[in-house]
Amino acid sequence: MCIINKTSPHCYSMEKNIRKFYFISLFFFLRFSSLIKCFNESLDTILHDHAFKVMIHHRPHTGALYNATLPANLAGMKVSVVGLRSRTLWRKGANFSDFIIPPRTLPMPYVKRLLIVYHNLGNWSSSYYTLSGYTFISPVIGFLVYDASHLSSRNLSKLELNTMGKPISIKFHNSTQISNQRTKCAEFSASGEVFLSDMNLPNVCYSTSQGHFSIVIPLKKEKQKQKQKMWPFFWIMGFIAGFIGLILVGLAGTVAVRSFLGKRTQEMEKEADEGECLQTYWIASSKIPRAEVTRTQPVLESTTTLPNPKLSWYA
Repeated sequence: MCIINKTSPHCYSMEKNIRKFYFISLFFFLRFSSLIKCFNESLDTILHDHAFKVMIHHRPHTGALYNATLPANLAGMKVSVVGLRSRTLWRKGANFSDFIIPPRTLPMPYVKRLLIVYHNLGNWSSSYYTLSGYTFISPVIGFLVYDASHLSSRNLSKLELNTMGKPISIKFHNSTQISNQRTKCAEFSASGEVFLSDMNLPNVCYSTSQGHFSIVIPLKKEKQKQKQKMWPFFWIMGFIAGFIGLILVGLAGTVAVRSFLGKRTQEMEKEADEGECLQTYWIASSKIPRAEVTRTQPVLESTTTLPNPKLSWYA
């Protein structure tokens, strides 16, 4: 390990490589983020082109919702479009698809006619929109508003909506039925920002502007819930494993004790066979060993024979 300074050529080269790697990583990160944004914008452009073709070729009636035909590579998505007059939007609002735009709403800037294009990404939702730490429990749906003054033009200008402070209702009909405090409404704005809000009613979110929306749930807590569901299973398996282990330990202890006692008995029998056999006899109710009778000849300490004294007749 070396201290990075300009006096050491090796360390200076290392510092230069680290800086280069940092700037390259930052460049690719920003580039990747911009590509994702452009990718979503290109998807919106493709969907809107098919929606505009419906309005151009079929001469639809104002206030009627029409479904656009999408190519095979976008199967699973749904796009619909409706043309409205601004005065109708102001007087009645708009209740089409999954969105309810309240009355007293005006386009900004003001135009006489407008188009509302509705999106339902279906099973493509997670491919175009991601939210770190959350999982989607409903498809991503959305709507965008365009100026319909010149339908023949391919570049229709996008409009904003002024709802006078009233919320736009978004209803999710194809969502997983999870009604608890952990569900959130996610709003994906055109600028790439994501806003989360609490869900007051099941499968209903609110917004004051156009964009894309979905219902999400925290991914981490969902994993914790799955772990909590697995806890009883782990407890049962642990109890069974402990019980089986206790039985095995008991059997091993029994075998070890029997082996030790058998070995000890064999040693005692062997000692008994090698030792002297003793006879036994009974004294009252007790059995006592008795050795064989062995006579030993007495041996005197001195082998000198003393003369027999003669008795005196006068003694």
